[in-house]
Amino acid sequence: MWYNNILETIGNTPLVKLNNITREIPATVLAKIETTNPGNSIKDRMAVKMIEDAEKSGKLKPGGTIIEGTSGNTGMGLAMAAIIKGYKCIFTTTDKQSKEKVDALRAFGAEVIVCPTNVEPEDPRSYYSVSSRLEREVPNSWKPNQYDNLANSQAHYEQTGPEIWAQTEGKITHLVVGVGTGGTISGTGKYLKERNPNIKVWGIDTYGSVFKKFKETGILDKNEIYPYITEGIGEDFLPKNVDFDIIDLFEKVTDKDAALMTRDIARKEGIFVGNSAGSAIAGLLQLKDQLKPEDVVVVIFHDHGSRYMGKMYNEDWLRERGFLKDEKLTARSIISKKESAEIVTIDCEKTLLEAINTMHSLNISQIPVTQKEMVVGKLVDGDILKALMENPSLKSAKVEEIMSASFPFVDLNTSIDRISALINKDNSAVLVETEAGKIEIITQYDIINAISA
Repeated sequence: MWYNNILETIGNTPLVKLNNITREIPATVLAKIETTNPGNSIKDRMAVKMIEDAEKSGKLKPGGTIIEGTSGNTGMGLAMAAIIKGYKCIFTTTDKQSKEKVDALRAFGAEVIVCPTNVEPEDPRSYYSVSSRLEREVPNSWKPNQYDNLANSQAHYEQTGPEIWAQTEGKITHLVVGVGTGGTISGTGKYLKERNPNIKVWGIDTYGSVFKKFKETGILDKNEIYPYITEGIGEDFLPKNVDFDIIDLFEKVTDKDAALMTRDIARKEGIFVGNSAGSAIAGLLQLKDQLKPEDVVVVIFHDHGSRYMGKMYNEDWLRERGFLKDEKLTARSIISKKESAEIVTIDCEKTLLEAINTMHSLNISQIPVTQKEMVVGKLVDGDILKALMENPSLKSAKVEEIMSASFPFVDLNTSIDRISALINKDNSAVLVETEAGKIEIITQYDIINAISA
């Protein structure tokens, strides 16, 4: 047997028991592995449903352009379907999203416009507003609007819910889902509650999002809104696909807990998943006291870990945000092992001869160059020698005429591995700004000294 096209392979994803990461949870915990969809995410389901509904209603016409604001996964599903069905795609996304997601959309031939995260939805620069403007401007275009298009929820009512019911033989007692557009939790939850009204539906939210407070108080509190790192869940408005009557409670999870749990799922269960899965399991662990041994919990694992290689699966990224602490040396610990000394710099307006005299008197081979006390470049003895060999009169020239690009700056939490990689034939040192605003320099000698100390 074969399939006629890739879209026919969407759905019927496996349900897998979790054994290690859920040891503290008294219930049976099953993960719905949506990464086996061809676009590696659950969004394939609703992307095709939205397109098919739009075709039936005449909103999407042959040769048309699909325009959508997406964090990446919905875009992947739409782009894949568009290739099979003969449409073009333009996507807007935010600068918070991982580079891997944007690159994946472009790999499918879509045009991707990256917009700022930290603006109101109504702001003309937001990815919502830009996609709406493009829909008005581009002829024969259609915007799915996954947030308010109820075909999103309907796809999960028709597919995800029945699959889970059949796979658990109706034994499911709890559904746990990270909530973004709301389509997955609302559609799946609606189907399951029609089969058994006692099933609990738990939504996982993030700090900086409005869902939890709105569910508990009915108030859309703008003071709850602030930027967050977690991808795929939470919102700063109320999408029509979020059915608060279906969702019994919301649990908030921090960016740090979500990121570290994402890694733990891969390391302890061998399942390579994205950030929302980490949020969902972290939230479930926070709620474990509400579960009993006879309960059967299904957690949706939305998407694949390959889209987060530069973030949740990157140790330097985690360290820079203070999420990861380990025994490896960092810029902070290397500096702490150095002898305390004031960093020597030279102003870019000084002459090359003055720089040579300074370096000679201090017996140093390199010196950061400043302008108005800001580091703007570097001067290295090799560059000086080369310049003077070519033109001896440059001794009276300004330092800025000879200097090269500045030593790279690193964060205090940057690992020794990353620092070592940055120190090469072009950069013999890196610079670090301390909490007190003081600039420190780290050389290869400092690294060797810290390791051997």
